[in-house]
Amino acid sequence: MASEDISQLADSLARTKVGGGELSFKGRTLKLNTAEDAEEVIQEINEYEGLQALRLEGNTVGVEAAKAIAKSLENKHGLKRCHWSDMFTGRLRSEIPPALISLGEALMTAGAQLTELDLSDNAFGPDGVRGFEALLKSATCFTLEELKLNNCGMGVGGGKILAAALMECHRRSSSLGKPLALKVFVAGRNRLENDGATALADAFRVIGTLEEVHMPQNGINHPGITALAESFKSNPLLKVINLNDNTFTDKGGIAMAEALNTLRQVEHINFGDCLVRSKGALAIASALKEGLHKLKELNLSFCEIKRDAALKLAESVEEKSELERLDLNGNNFGEEGCELIQEILDGFNMANVLGSLSDDELDEDEDDGDDDDEDDEADNDDEADDDDEEDEDEEDEQKTEPSKKIPQPESTPTAAPLPPVDASTFLNFPSPEKLLRMGPKRSTIAAQTDITDTEKVVQAFIQISSVYRDEQSVKMAVEETVDYLMKKAFGSSVFQPDTFITSLLVRLGLLKSEDKIKPVVHLYGPLLTLNHVVQQDYFQKPLGPVLLAFISKPNVALESQPLARHTLLQTLHNL
Repeated sequence: MASEDISQLADSLARTKVGGGELSFKGRTLKLNTAEDAEEVIQEINEYEGLQALRLEGNTVGVEAAKAIAKSLENKHGLKRCHWSDMFTGRLRSEIPPALISLGEALMTAGAQLTELDLSDNAFGPDGVRGFEALLKSATCFTLEELKLNNCGMGVGGGKILAAALMECHRRSSSLGKPLALKVFVAGRNRLENDGATALADAFRVIGTLEEVHMPQNGINHPGITALAESFKSNPLLKVINLNDNTFTDKGGIAMAEALNTLRQVEHINFGDCLVRSKGALAIASALKEGLHKLKELNLSFCEIKRDAALKLAESVEEKSELERLDLNGNNFGEEGCELIQEILDGFNMANVLGSLSDDELDEDEDDGDDDDEDDEADNDDEADDDDEEDEDEEDEQKTEPSKKIPQPESTPTAAPLPPVDASTFLNFPSPEKLLRMGPKRSTIAAQTDITDTEKVVQAFIQISSVYRDEQSVKMAVEETVDYLMKKAFGSSVFQPDTFITSLLVRLGLLKSEDKIKPVVHLYGPLLTLNHVVQQDYFQKPLGPVLLAFISKPNVALESQPLARHTLLQTLHNL
């Protein structure tokens, strides 16, 4: 894409009508309390012939304004996509259900047939689900393919209401010979817990057409995970499973592995921060060995997996020709274990798929075997709260073995000083530790980057941002280093910002290129680093709409990082 093309795109984005039947008020921070406040929105809706998509994200809509807008939608029978996330900022929770009811009734009156409904980032709680319950059960949603309810605070009660509505929608649509064929379900950060997840699992089992399920950070333990795993067996088209930051333990890990044994289309698995442990990891390794031939990404980071199980995982990916990313960071391998994993993948010519192991958590003074006694004891207890039962088991173990002592070293040898890190050393093999050890020398990364070569600037940005972590010291080091680089680049008359943005979008996999460039697989660091960059004085603000256009577009890689994407989108809206 040439610079002039980007300029044209930026100009077009300034207009409300963005083509493809889409009318957008996205990010305009409109405060619509009354019908009078909403007059401009209503007029544009009324005048838009062939309306297919309506974007209201990033505004705040009150009850009276929602009723007025709803009236204008009553004859928009062609409406298919409702992008209504982040639409009630600053509203009382009691205002949201009646607003949603008005909008839903208008869609039903119009006879619209929705394919996408996005109500993410609206903190409406269980009562809010009641606000669109009737809509979900209606003929308007018989054609629904994507339902996005990320970060809505639904809770267990809301999850149950939602599940019942989806099952009723499937029942009614099936009676007409065209059953609900939902493909994408997103409900991260909703405190669904076991009961909410189990209710939704019942709905998933009935629907049977899911291709993507995103339910991270929901406080789900092994009973809920097991229920979801069973439901996935009834969804043979599943490609993306994101259950990040729930609690599997080995019971949930084994149940999920059994489900994976039956699935043939899975491409992306995110079980990071899920406490899968070694037994769960071994079960997943077995599933990998036997199937999952289309797998592109597997995240089992921070799962308390020990060395021997990790070696089995590494061995299991030998035939996975499409694998692009294997994230095993933050487990318990030890230095020797990390080296062995790397050697195994080197032997398969797959060293490039392994993510950083810089946050390995094994204490080298501990045994690095796979003695999962606490798991065995927990398996004999059917309580739902795994955390409580594991704590009790560990206490019991300590009480029954009072004589067991940890041998102490006679003396502590002085550690050898770590070798210095220069810019080349970091850029060749980036890691958070190397960046921290560079200290003030981090500025030399920018000094050694040829800013007349846009590709080299993009490459340096990617390498720096790849080591981004939420840990404050690492985050600050990344932001400081990228500031050195970007200040130098944007401050130079020979630097081409448009070309830089185009190349960066290509490297992030958000823009196609005629050249065969392998995109970055893990976007968390680059997205949050970019979020920092766009807020700085050196960044040229006219580039913001271009980034906004591409970050807003549907993309599997972006969907795998919903929090980072949402953070960047919010910032770009406010530029």
